[in-house]
Amino acid sequence: MPFFPINMQEVKERGWDSIDFVYVCGDAYVDHPSFGASIICRVLESRGYRVAFLAQPDWRNNDDFMRFGKPRLGFFVSSGNIDSMVAHYTAAKKRRHDDAYSPGGIGGKRPDRAVIVYCNKIRELYGDVPIIIGGLEASLRRFAHYDYWDDKVRRSILFDSQADLLSYGMGEKQTAEIADRLAKGEHISTIRDIKGTCYACDVRETPLMGAECPSFENVVNNKREYAVSCRIQMDEADHIRGKLIKQRHGNKILVQNPPMPPLTTEELDAVYKLPFMRAVHPVYASKGGVLAIEEVEFSITHNRGCYGACNFCSLAFHQGRFITSRSKQSVVEEAKLLTSMPNFKGYIHDVGGPTANFRRPACDIQLEKGLCKGKKCLAPKPCPNLIANHEEYLDILREVRSLPKIKKVFVRSGIRFDYLIADKDDKFFRELVQHHISGQLKVAPEHCSAAVLDSMGKPHIETYLEFAKRYYKYNKEIGKEQYLVPYLMSSHPGSTLKDAVELALFLKKNKIRPEQVQDFYPTPGTVSTCMFYTGLDPYTLKEVYVAKSEHDKALQRALLQYFNPKNKALVTEALKRAGRADLIGSGPNCLIKGDSQPAQGHNKSAKNNDFRGKKSYGQPKKRKK
Repeated sequence: MPFFPINMQEVKERGWDSIDFVYVCGDAYVDHPSFGASIICRVLESRGYRVAFLAQPDWRNNDDFMRFGKPRLGFFVSSGNIDSMVAHYTAAKKRRHDDAYSPGGIGGKRPDRAVIVYCNKIRELYGDVPIIIGGLEASLRRFAHYDYWDDKVRRSILFDSQADLLSYGMGEKQTAEIADRLAKGEHISTIRDIKGTCYACDVRETPLMGAECPSFENVVNNKREYAVSCRIQMDEADHIRGKLIKQRHGNKILVQNPPMPPLTTEELDAVYKLPFMRAVHPVYASKGGVLAIEEVEFSITHNRGCYGACNFCSLAFHQGRFITSRSKQSVVEEAKLLTSMPNFKGYIHDVGGPTANFRRPACDIQLEKGLCKGKKCLAPKPCPNLIANHEEYLDILREVRSLPKIKKVFVRSGIRFDYLIADKDDKFFRELVQHHISGQLKVAPEHCSAAVLDSMGKPHIETYLEFAKRYYKYNKEIGKEQYLVPYLMSSHPGSTLKDAVELALFLKKNKIRPEQVQDFYPTPGTVSTCMFYTGLDPYTLKEVYVAKSEHDKALQRALLQYFNPKNKALVTEALKRAGRADLIGSGPNCLIKGDSQPAQGHNKSAKNNDFRGKKSYGQPKKRKK
């Protein structure tokens, strides 16, 4: 099938006399299964609906929104693949100039808070036309939420956008049911029972069942109430045992229906078999194309969901923690399709997903009872019920790499190293090292402090060290020199200046010199963002230290790059404030050189900090040519 029409001329060329749905998107139009908008549109098309695609409309006037006129059934609206505020601003709230999801990588093609702006314009022009919002921006902002950029708690996006329904999660099943019921003549105001959707109603119509979060007014005025609200939302985000959730906003009630069950293997296979063009729309060719397709054009998604559920990651709240996977046959068929594309060079860039090496739920208990409340499958240690097995994933990788025309198959999306080493059979680990890495493997230990890792919901550092030890052992055995690139995060809630010093010492000990460090970014819908705003752990309601000022964040960030001469003043200040002035000087244990006299200040003996002669499991230095 061709691209969806992007103007009335293309609508007429299809011989259509009307359009059923207009999909409005904050991204440029890329018809590829890695782009949620494309999946939703193809799902609608597969059910016989006529869909037009309105990409990055100019919100400053009416013309683009009137391009197709009023659709017969309604508008679907999303900001695109990521939240528009994250797309526009760095963790330091500085405006980005580039945008990988816009033509030529140029920023400014969508407004801040795109879902709200687009919907308000549609409502202004078309009155009571049905508007359904979805995608990441809507999904993560479905309840009253802390907004980092405004530095305040905002209402559910359903109210600010004036939309009729909010589809949260991946959305295929919700979209199909909404469309079918609208097509049968049901009014949008009566569609209130679809799983995976949110709606608003008068307080007099509040459902009797379900769990109730503290109201918008309460979470604005009381941070403890905000933390309680966060936990309720996380606890009920399970398609098997999750309850309906209510949250009052003034004289209105936000109602979240229980989560929609994830797609089965057969349903996932059907979605990825839809006739995607797998390309950027030709209209952008003269503008430099769309950069976001480069990493995914020859990549394959084989799974959904992530029971790793790191506290700073939005995946658990959006996709859910329950793992579903495509069949081996489906993945292999897609690989064969990629080899037939004209610009295929022999390389599959990834066979992965949110977490590459998950192929099934964490344990069989989840199949019947869902995921446990308030517990993690992998952190701080793997649950005794965890089933760690890579046989099926390895079988898929072997089959794909054996196909004609394929030179190499890489695994570039996240590998859970804790799950990897929990598997007693090391065949996958060995073959990963031998066949599926391009010189370096990126993994995410994030920190070394046990207290900080607990706040992150991550395994303790000993797990990473064991993984690294085995990684370099296998590389040595097969005669390869491949490195680990660890992702590290500064200023996460729970990380004090002393924790940052501990991480700097860990980096020095393991000869790791990160070129980039990520400051914690408080995005909507995560447990860590709740901690950042409230200073409380929502599961214990105990206080958590939060570095909020730009200077305090800069001190922690500088410690992670203590070796950079530009950071010397900040590192010096940080060490003195942390009571570790003993790390300033010329000794082997020091992080930075002192200006004159050896620094004093910490009563630990040098012996306790002596890393000399110990084997490094960090990234080794590259050999000189």
